[in-house]
Amino acid sequence: MNYHDIRIISTSERDAWFDKYKDQILYEKKADIYGVCVKLITDTEWIKDAWEENFYSMSENIRSHGRLLVLFDPDVESQIMYDPISKTVIMFNIDYYGKIKSIALSNAGDILEDNHGIYSVHGACIDYNGKGVCLIAPSGTGKTTHTYGLLRYSDVRVVSDDWFYARVYGEHDVLAFSSEKNFYIRADIIDIWPEYKNIYHRIKFDNKGRSIIHINWVVGKERLRTMATLKTTILLKRDYNDSRKVIEVEAEEALNYLKENDYYNPHTLVLNEYKEKIRRKFFKTLLNSTRIFMVNTTSPPEETNRILYETLKSS
Repeated sequence: MNYHDIRIISTSERDAWFDKYKDQILYEKKADIYGVCVKLITDTEWIKDAWEENFYSMSENIRSHGRLLVLFDPDVESQIMYDPISKTVIMFNIDYYGKIKSIALSNAGDILEDNHGIYSVHGACIDYNGKGVCLIAPSGTGKTTHTYGLLRYSDVRVVSDDWFYARVYGEHDVLAFSSEKNFYIRADIIDIWPEYKNIYHRIKFDNKGRSIIHINWVVGKERLRTMATLKTTILLKRDYNDSRKVIEVEAEEALNYLKENDYYNPHTLVLNEYKEKIRRKFFKTLLNSTRIFMVNTTSPPEETNRILYETLKSS
């Protein structure tokens, strides 16, 4: 499923879906996603369990700002619908938790970017010697893989491995904030970086070969950061026709590159002129406030990770 195939629906259509499946709902759990109360409503226990492991809990006394109705019905096609008025997502037959958690983060992001001045970035964020570094990339280019690879170095700390929220302070300071309590990783991370094999026995992988883990199992509690001031932006690509491994990029070129690719966020719920204006303004500020590098990830993981670490040191 292409996330940009999300169908926008009306509140009355949302109400019709809720009325139809109200007797099928078994679990309701609220999560605190950067101050936004997002409620999961589902008929599936493993989704509820993963949600509780993944996100910070929110008091049940707090009214939800956004909602995810996640259901299974063999008579309905797999699909994602969104009512932007009530901030409600309806998902049918999505058996991959990674999709569900990303849509939840996007649901909170849709709320935060409207009049709150808080922006979503589908990217990783690390801290290198007190300087924030974000890695933004399309799927399949190694964003998460190389985040964990960089964490093998003792002077690298982690804020987020897949998604973070950001705020602009003053003219130039962009602060990145973590979005999840525990991270959702692929099994092959352990295969690529054998340094992490000692945590393998503590992990239970799902049918997609992924698992939610306590990140302190990987790097230790002292290597976690809840926020960082961004000083460097690294864009990843995988282009076998380009022999260059790393180049420094000007802000305008990087902005056009990101805009042409929807800022590499395939989970965006609403695409319209108003939202594009908000996102372009933020990314323009981010890129003008950081040094920008483009890294080509065509080399073996160990070599690419060395290049990334050398780029951190040079920035």
